[in-house]
Amino acid sequence: MSDTSPSRRLLILSCSMTKRDGPQYIPARDRYDGPLWRTLRYVDPDEQKARVAFLSAEYGFREARTTIENYDRRMTLEIAAAIKAGGLGTRWPPPKTQRRAMPSGEHAGMHIASMTEHGRKPFVEVCLVGGALYLGVMQHFVELFQEDGFVTGSAPVTEICAPIGIMRQQMAIWLNSSLRNADSDAGAGGWR
Repeated sequence: MSDTSPSRRLLILSCSMTKRDGPQYIPARDRYDGPLWRTLRYVDPDEQKARVAFLSAEYGFREARTTIENYDRRMTLEIAAAIKAGGLGTRWPPPKTQRRAMPSGEHAGMHIASMTEHGRKPFVEVCLVGGALYLGVMQHFVELFQEDGFVTGSAPVTEICAPIGIMRQQMAIWLNSSLRNADSDAGAGGWR
C-alpha cells in the first residue's frame, strides 16, 4: 500500500484574477478569491487533504502558504514560455534591471524542495487545475519535479481544465478522494 497521506498529495492551482484586499502581504491561499480558491477553502480549509501550490504570472510556482502582495498580471504565452525556459532554478519575478549581483525573487526549486523535505518525502499523487496556458507550465514543472525526485515517477497526475463549474466539482472530488481511498484501505468503504 502506498502512502497517500495529505502531505504526499500535491494540488497545483492557477492564480486568480479576483483577490482579497487586506494587509500588504497575506498567504496566497487567502489572497486569491476566485471560484477555485473559494472551493479549496471550503473543501480543505486546513490543507488536511493535500498540500497546495500555485502558479502565477507574477510569482511563478510557489507554495500556497507563501505570502504575496495584491497584483495584476495575466499569464501570456511569453510569460508561460519564460517560466518554462527558466526551469526550477530561475527566480521569479524576473529582475527589472541587470544591476543586482544576486537576482531577487524566489524559484520553484526552493518551494518544491521545502514541500517534500528536500525530496525525502516526494509527492505520490498530483492534481493540476487551471486554464490551458497554466496547465502547460504545470505539466512542465511536474516533469522536472519527477526528474529531481520531488514527485515519484509512478505518481498519477490528474489534469483539470474545463468550464469553471466543472473544474470546481472535479477538484473537490479529487480532494475528497484521499478520504475515500483511506476508507477503502481501512475496509470501511464509502465517502466521509
